[in-house]
Amino acid sequence: MNQTTSPVLPQGAGLGATLRRDLWWLGPAATAVGLLAFVIYSTWAALQGTNFWAGPYISPFYSPELFGDGPHAWFGPKPTWWPGALPFSPALLVLWAPGGFRLTCYYYRKAYYRSIWLDPVACAVGEARSSFRGENSFPLIWQNIHRYFMYLAVLFIAFLSYDAVRSYCWETHANGTPVAGGGHVFGMGLGSLVLTLNPLFLASYTFGCHSLRHLVGGKKDCFSCTASSRTRYQAWRFVSALNRHHQLWAWVSLFMVGFSDIYVRLVAAGTWPDIRFF
Repeated sequence: MNQTTSPVLPQGAGLGATLRRDLWWLGPAATAVGLLAFVIYSTWAALQGTNFWAGPYISPFYSPELFGDGPHAWFGPKPTWWPGALPFSPALLVLWAPGGFRLTCYYYRKAYYRSIWLDPVACAVGEARSSFRGENSFPLIWQNIHRYFMYLAVLFIAFLSYDAVRSYCWETHANGTPVAGGGHVFGMGLGSLVLTLNPLFLASYTFGCHSLRHLVGGKKDCFSCTASSRTRYQAWRFVSALNRHHQLWAWVSLFMVGFSDIYVRLVAAGTWPDIRFF
């Protein structure tokens, strides 16, 4: 006579209850430290409103500078419609877009669900709640807005790529003398390389996005039926190649965008001298 029994899982009830003897907590702890460190620093940096540009360099946290007192501002100084009771920083006008893209990213959802919300913290480890509603109900249903943040993130790659090109356009020669006639000269500093690597890493992360992969190759039953389908197949293969290492690019780009702001900030404050190659 067959008897159906429920499987016995190697965990108990309650948060952190488990029979695992390995260092299962190390990964979630390291992820939490990395994410929280970036959130705290980026929030502080965005609220400063100073030392975000130096010569042809501009921090990616502040790009594009729509309004501000720097030479990179598109529409002039602080707008008159900005509430006087609120602190003004050019970063507050733009940072919400790339921030929203990362917040709703499929990889980052997994990362902070496990490491910060502890839900679930690890395989075969108990969690605090006993029910699961998923992302089909409020409030997590808002995560589906990720595909729209993806469109904005692609646009920001263009902005940061422009900043990278502009970082090679100097108003001074390598010896510090101004360019005659107030023009520009081609040059390269260490900051130019930093600001060039930043959009490259961000593009590797953004163009490996799961939503972009679905956009270029989803809902296709045949990739070889038409010329447009074959083109979409090549685009899908490119995105898929980046998507295989989405987690790696997510962390590399996160570090690089933070480092880019730190570098520009230190150069602008005079703490770190920029190396001018030519």
